[in-house]
Amino acid sequence: MTKWYVYIMASKFDGILYIGYTNDLDSRVLEHKHKVNPKSFSARYNCDKLVYFEELEDESLASTRERQMKKWKREWKINLIEEMNPSWTELSLNWNLDIGKSRLFRK
Repeated sequence: MTKWYVYIMASKFDGILYIGYTNDLDSRVLEHKHKVNPKSFSARYNCDKLVYFEELEDESLASTRERQMKKWKREWKINLIEEMNPSWTELSLNWNLDIGKSRLFRK
């Protein structure tokens, strides 16, 4: 069964926020970090730090949750982040993201 994730990337502590969803969080985080789509919102505003994520059971739930969160006031988003990650730590730092295994960098 495929897991789906809703996540928030930030430019810095209390900075610009980007909300997205994916079924491959490792690869998606790498895409943000490497600015694969240079004209995208996250690349233009340097949103390359994973500060929040949640796991869901199917794509429709993840998509609905993403749309819901995007409509929230900034204060609500910050509260959500700080419930899980009060210091805004970059959550993917210790994940050993392997560029070679990422769908993004395969030939």
